[in-house]
Amino acid sequence: MKKFLSLLVVSCISVFIFPQPIPSKVLSSHAFCPAEIKKFMSFYPDLEYSALFDIEMNDWKIEVSGDLFFERTAKPKSKKSAVFYWADGKMLPKSELANKDKYWILQYTYNNVLKDPKTLTSDEIERIKEFGSPSNRKNTGGTPMFFFDFLYSAQSRAIIEEHIIKTTFLGKPTKIHERIYTPLKNVEKKILAKTGIPEVKEFIDTLKSADAYYWREIAGTSRKSFHSYGIAIDVLPKKLGGKAIYWGWEKERSGDKWMLVPLEKRWTPSDTVIKIFESEGFIWGGYWIIFDNMHFEYHPELVKNTPDS
Repeated sequence: MKKFLSLLVVSCISVFIFPQPIPSKVLSSHAFCPAEIKKFMSFYPDLEYSALFDIEMNDWKIEVSGDLFFERTAKPKSKKSAVFYWADGKMLPKSELANKDKYWILQYTYNNVLKDPKTLTSDEIERIKEFGSPSNRKNTGGTPMFFFDFLYSAQSRAIIEEHIIKTTFLGKPTKIHERIYTPLKNVEKKILAKTGIPEVKEFIDTLKSADAYYWREIAGTSRKSFHSYGIAIDVLPKKLGGKAIYWGWEKERSGDKWMLVPLEKRWTPSDTVIKIFESEGFIWGGYWIIFDNMHFEYHPELVKNTPDS
C-alpha cells in the first residue's frame, strides 16, 4: 500500500511498429499524461513507454523498452529497457536530477531559418564568441545524452559498433547506425528523384564524401559527438571555392569574426536537398549560429513539418 501511495500510476503505454505514425486515439485516452511527453513518445514509436508520476521526486518517471535492432545483420533481436525522469523535457536518469539545470531540453522547435550575420548586434556577437569559447564549450552541460545512449546502444564504442553498418549515400561509402538506414535511404531516393533541378544535380556531381560514424567527442567538450552514434553525416564537396563551410575552420582562418562571414560566402547545399533531409527527420547544421553547413543529424523530435520541394 505504501508503495502504491508513493506513485500515482498513469499508464501511457504505447507499442508501435517503426516507422508508422502514432494513431492519436491511442494516447488521447490517457488524459493525465502530459501532452509534451506523449509528443516525445511519438517520435520514436517503435519503443514501448510507461509513464508514472513519482510523487516523491515530483516528476514523471518514464520506463522505456524496446528491441535492439540488428536488422541489417544476422544477429537476433533482444530486449533492453531504461528508466528516465522527464526533468522538464531532458529525459534524465534519477542520479542526474540534481544537475538538470545544466542540460538543454531534448524537444524544442527546430529553427530552420537562416540568420543573416549582417543583422547581428555587437551584443549578439559577443554572446556568440562566448558560446563558442573553449571554456564555455567545456563547462556547459549541453544536450543530455542519456536517452540517446539508450536508444542507440552507445554506452561504449565496442557496444555501438555492433549496430554500425556499411552502406553508401549517393555513391559514397559511409558507416551509419542501423536505426537510420531507412530514413537515410529515403533521403537518397528523394534526392535522386530531383536530378532535373540543376542545383540538386550539382550537389550530387560535386559530392566528395559522406562520412557519418566516427567515435569522438565534440571539439572542446567532454560530450560525444552525434557522429559517435552514427546518426550525423557530413556531405563534403570536392571543392569549396574559397567558401566557408564550418565555423571552427573559419575561426582558424578569420579569427573572432568568423560568425560575420556573409551567407553568400558560405558553401551551402541546395534548399531542395536541405528540405529533403528535413522531411526524413534530419536537421541541418547550417542553421546554427555556430554553423556547420556540411552537417546533417537525425533528430525527428526537432524537425518541423516542412513540405518537400
